[in-house]
Amino acid sequence: MRLVGDNIEVGVYTTKEARAFAEEQELDLVEISPKAVPPVCKIMDYKKFLYEQKKREKSLKSKATKVIIKEIRFGPQTDDHDYQFKKKHAEKFLKEGAKLKAFVFFKGRSIVFKEQGQILLLRLAQDLEELGKVEQMPRLEGKRMTMFIAPKK
Repeated sequence: MRLVGDNIEVGVYTTKEARAFAEEQELDLVEISPKAVPPVCKIMDYKKFLYEQKKREKSLKSKATKVIIKEIRFGPQTDDHDYQFKKKHAEKFLKEGAKLKAFVFFKGRSIVFKEQGQILLLRLAQDLEELGKVEQMPRLEGKRMTMFIAPKK
């Protein structure tokens, strides 16, 4: 096997010799690349390696941004006062940095008013133009017409 490590001369050794080097330094013999010819092994402290790897993954996970999606539900014939009330909530959500999922829910025969639902969502997108940008235009899925708005950076 090919042996690599910090305090070892890189070269090809037998398994017995490699184990002897590892025991001599009180470290572990770890197989890095088993498919290589000859296989590559490294002399290192394996527990320390695992600890550092977990630490690295944890720091990457903490730096990752978590996407929060807030929902606002409208009816196809939402009147102006309710619209303004829900628009204020949408503004607050976008200012906080959350994505907004606005949808119009059609009950029973109200599916006849799908144009009104689309107009309502487009009006919302136009009113929130300075706070966010539309990620997905209004799209009808079953009895729901959905639109996504992402906050501007």
